Amino acid sequence: MTARQHRVATSFFFFLLVTLVFLLSVSAGGVMSGEAAEGRQLFNLKPSKLLVFGDSYVDTGNIRKAISRSWKFPYGLTFPGKPTGRFSDGRVLTDYLARFIGVKSPIPYKWRKIGYKSVRYGMNFAYGGTGVFDTLAPLPNMTTQIDFLQQILTQNTYSAWDLQSSVALVSVAGNDYSSYLARNGSLQDLPAFISQVVNQTSKNLIRLHGAGVKKVMVTGLPPLGCLPATTASNSFQQCDQSLNQLVTLHNLLLTQSVAALNNATGGPTFVMLDMYGAFMAALQPPPNGNINNNKSALKPCCVGTSASDSCGSVDEDGGGRKRYTVCQDPEAAFFWDGVHPTQAGWRAVYSTLKSNLMQL
Repeated sequence: MTARQHRVATSFFFFLLVTLVFLLSVSAGGVMSGEAAEGRQLFNLKPSKLLVFGDSYVDTGNIRKAISRSWKFPYGLTFPGKPTGRFSDGRVLTDYLARFIGVKSPIPYKWRKIGYKSVRYGMNFAYGGTGVFDTLAPLPNMTTQIDFLQQILTQNTYSAWDLQSSVALVSVAGNDYSSYLARNGSLQDLPAFISQVVNQTSKNLIRLHGAGVKKVMVTGLPPLGCLPATTASNSFQQCDQSLNQLVTLHNLLLTQSVAALNNATGGPTFVMLDMYGAFMAALQPPPNGNINNNKSALKPCCVGTSASDSCGSVDEDGGGRKRYTVCQDPEAAFFWDGVHPTQAGWRAVYSTLKSNLMQL
């Protein structure tokens, strides 16, 4: 081989090597943005998996099609263009947090056997409508969701090392309280129930850490008094401060509980994500807020055409006529339906939560 041929061969080998590295990075979850790479560097354990537990704020497709409108259009309108079981027009909190640590959004638990190759990114055990206790929805509460993880471990889907290199996300968005009020109809005894919810949440966090998960994120409650389902009675003009005071109590107790758990483990094992502050920051009018809609930030983008209809409702006579309307620009709206943010809303929440994530 001549010197020139050697140089050409060496250059070609180098080109193949660079191309291979690029392709491997794509197959492992896409080329990480600067934001995602930064997140991985700040996680001391450099997590390779995300394990998700909770409710509709993080569910990416576990809830059954037969019982949820999240599998009907216009859900999924923005991403990926069709319903996927996400309670939004697009991505939800799970998707953004997965991107932060540099992995693909974890596969829903119910698809684990079909998409077995994707379990390397983690697994999503969350079901929309659930709580730490049983709710009105006949779905697995958080204790059962953690049981599912334990079963996965006995099946050797994950090893002890897999859990040690994983981060858990626990979402408690308020379904326990809506179910409690539906059953009892009074706020009078709710503070005592809040203590029960927080105590059980703490037990769940301890259980996940005891299973081998090194880092556990838990969400505080969002401002339930600002959700469209709450503000509809005043034409989406103002939040219910009485309800938000109860939210503040929940978040205070949870903050104290997380601090106690970290003292017991001797480090920042548990991190509470300030959903209340993130929601309120995004709902501020420009330039302080993250959403362009400065007229009716509390109004949902997708609404039913009557009081008995909701987003995704259609005529039940077989005609399929829509019984809902969708705003012109979901990117300018924070709320998608009566409870859930739009993709733009979740992106705004995530941008505020990043300061919390840096603690991990």
